[in-house]
Amino acid sequence: MPIATVDPATGETLETFEPLSAADVRNRLAAAESAYAHHRTTGFAERARLLNRAADLLEADAADIARTMTTEMGKPVKAARAEAAKCVKTMRWYAEHAEELLADEHPAQDDVADSGASRAVVHYRPLGVILAVMPWNFPLWQVVRFAAPALMAGNVALLKHASNVPRTALYLQDLFTRAGYPEGCFQTLLIGSGEVEDILRDPRVAAATLTGSEPAGRAVASVAGDEIKKTVLELGGSDPYLVLPSADVERAAATAVTARVQNNGQSCIAAKRFIVHADIYDAFRDRFVAGMRELTVGDPMDEDTDVGPLSSEQGRADLEELVEDALGQGATALCGGQRPKEQERGWFYSPTVLADVTPRMRIHREETFGPVATLYRVTDLDEAVELANDTPFGLSSNAWTRDEADMARCVRDLQAGGVFFNGMTASHPGLPFGGVKRSGYGRELSGHGIREFCNATTVWYGAS
Repeated sequence: MPIATVDPATGETLETFEPLSAADVRNRLAAAESAYAHHRTTGFAERARLLNRAADLLEADAADIARTMTTEMGKPVKAARAEAAKCVKTMRWYAEHAEELLADEHPAQDDVADSGASRAVVHYRPLGVILAVMPWNFPLWQVVRFAAPALMAGNVALLKHASNVPRTALYLQDLFTRAGYPEGCFQTLLIGSGEVEDILRDPRVAAATLTGSEPAGRAVASVAGDEIKKTVLELGGSDPYLVLPSADVERAAATAVTARVQNNGQSCIAAKRFIVHADIYDAFRDRFVAGMRELTVGDPMDEDTDVGPLSSEQGRADLEELVEDALGQGATALCGGQRPKEQERGWFYSPTVLADVTPRMRIHREETFGPVATLYRVTDLDEAVELANDTPFGLSSNAWTRDEADMARCVRDLQAGGVFFNGMTASHPGLPFGGVKRSGYGRELSGHGIREFCNATTVWYGAS
């Protein structure tokens, strides 16, 4: 795949980029190793100063980088500005909290005395050079939510970004450079996916993190496992959205529209499967379908646009295959189900709701990366939970109910990395984020995320 900026609203190639040579990559690895030797010895105050400076610069750049993201991958520009603001918030949060999150732990003396220790301490020390393989759908946020904690922990970063967002990738390197980070602390590698294995196998690279598809995660995890290197994987999702009898149906339906089409429907944590109790199914369906029909599809640079184009022609083709397979096997399109007639250029797809979906359809088990929802009717909570878990993925989940017993059951039985009640799934710097099953492993954000790429070092002191 060429490294290029292609406007998904028009299909026009705006700029192409030459990938780094093998010599360039070697130089970047050497610079990272050198930077880590220094950065690991800095204190939290200095790391916080640098990260806060990067946050200030990003805040000032927000309008411009938002337009860059929209040009490269098609999200509505108002959503791109919100993404930049979220990155600023997360940078500042880690600058403020990293020291306490990585504070030394002191086991009680009674717990270690029988080992012969006079005292013991657990230190959190950085691992080294971390390779980040990142996707295009949140081209700023996915990187910052890794980089902010990694840099605050004393690690340094190499970014292999998606090949269709090179301008955003280069901006990120420039951002950290302008903030005053020493050369080599954060570097963008404009390379193809075929170059990742050699970099990951390089002994100077300590660990890797990947957000992306299941095949990409499997490939990186396989190489890292062979090299015995730590990885964190955040992969696909097919999140359930349960609506139970005690729910506020009007709010649940309105939120469902946003939960499905956020980021043009191209989000791992977007709700995708809407599982509704029979008692309120008709009321929810009517409101949900009406909300999806009312969305404005069009130019993502227009402030009034709700849904822009998909990121690539192939992405739209993949989505169309899933929808056509379902319709061919008896599913019903309550709205959408085709390209919008008014959009002659670009990779647009109409907001779509499919009912009468069955397990034999591909869309029942495969992730839909676009504004397409599947709607299911269930008779009780047992059936709802069973259907929610009938997926290879387990990233997050949503449930709408006022019943405490229903909530307790969902927390206990839903197979996911998160359960969000009476709202839509969202990531926050103070809460761990990640999944189970084929959605990956490890956690980002919060204290869990910053400690993923740390060496929890036991220090034991014998009696003197």
